[in-house]
Amino acid sequence: MSAPAVSRDDLAAELPLYPGLPLAQITLVLTEADLAAAGQSLLAADAIGFDSESKPTFRKGEVSTGPHLIQLATDDHAWLFPVSNAAAHPLLRSVLEAPGLLKVGFGLGNDRSVLKARLGITPQNLLDLGETLRGPAHHGTVGAKVAVAHFFGQRLQKSKKTGTSNWAARQLSERQLLYAANDAHVALLLYRAWLKTRQPGG
Repeated sequence: MSAPAVSRDDLAAELPLYPGLPLAQITLVLTEADLAAAGQSLLAADAIGFDSESKPTFRKGEVSTGPHLIQLATDDHAWLFPVSNAAAHPLLRSVLEAPGLLKVGFGLGNDRSVLKARLGITPQNLLDLGETLRGPAHHGTVGAKVAVAHFFGQRLQKSKKTGTSNWAARQLSERQLLYAANDAHVALLLYRAWLKTRQPGG
């Protein structure tokens, strides 16, 4: 009798949980002091993780007004920018349009288009890991969960309920902060891990 088929989800369930960034290393950028600290940190980096979140649409024909939150992460900190805070837009433009600063994430095609449409920002120097990691022999894109299992031997837990929550809310929950921050941060860590495999002896 042949052994029962084991799915990718079954294998992933046996992996240890990916820890992610704690709240202490996440800043929701609301004040001038937050902006100054974020700018100093992000613009000094060689590469940052990048993602955005939008309030979901539920009615047929409803047009999204997102993005409502933009996440940028260095190796040890994540900065979350509510798009409703217009004071942050100049810094977001400076960071996202900086040609010498690599922005890394998953599924960035939509982020590129909505940022241009909503904020007039044209991101430069983007690396979409979902496309980069799949290789020439694979169809479709690689997701963060598969990449975390492959590079770190860990299970990335992503709550669908949190992912489809109201990102335009005036106050974001701790779950939302952790979800959003780690979407951007894990992309940067995966990029660093992928780079090591491309180096001699890696």
